[in-house]
Amino acid sequence: MQRSIALLLLIAAPLFAQTPGAPDPTGQLISTVVMFGLIILVFYFFIIRPQQKRQREMKKMLDELKRGDRVITSAGIHGTVTDIDEKTVVVQIADNVRVRFEKVAIATVEKKSND
Repeated sequence: MQRSIALLLLIAAPLFAQTPGAPDPTGQLISTVVMFGLIILVFYFFIIRPQQKRQREMKKMLDELKRGDRVITSAGIHGTVTDIDEKTVVVQIADNVRVRFEKVAIATVEKKSND
């Protein structure tokens, strides 16, 4: 991240270099617009795009969830999926102990079942 910011500053530095004589307002406007564009690109590629990728992976994991999968919830509870509804999952955490969670509370799937 720091390298990309340093690179961005090195690329943009000539845009802000002042030349002797009268300042050109059109040139300053163009350089400002280019600088904002570069900043927006950096934010997109280093912050927004990776977050969207993580969201897609999480949605895919929850869509593929099935009975018998070993899961870990966001609270750190380990268990086995016994029932799945549209928005909820029933997880067996011990013998005769089942807990209903929202699907979004499932953090990871430990091991897929062999069904």
